[in-house]
Amino acid sequence: MPLSTSQKQDIIKEFQTAKGDTGSPEVQVALLTTRIQKLTEHLKGHAHDVHSRRGLLSMIAKRRRLINFLEKVDKKRSSEITKKIGLKD
Repeated sequence: MPLSTSQKQDIIKEFQTAKGDTGSPEVQVALLTTRIQKLTEHLKGHAHDVHSRRGLLSMIAKRRRLINFLEKVDKKRSSEITKKIGLKD
């Protein structure tokens, strides 16, 4: 379930920390969150799609690691991104 280029650009513009920023943890978490939401919707209709479910779990784990890293570096940024994307703290 890849994101279209325009969707990616919109997400990057919203979450970037500086102009041209595409690799900050905030942007990566936001992109992963969008992909996770799309894949979750897919799995609601295709419950037996085990391969996609495995990919979903790996994306969730990667997002968790990025948030944990951001929490070690800067707790304020971590709490801001979790609130902005709608995750529990």
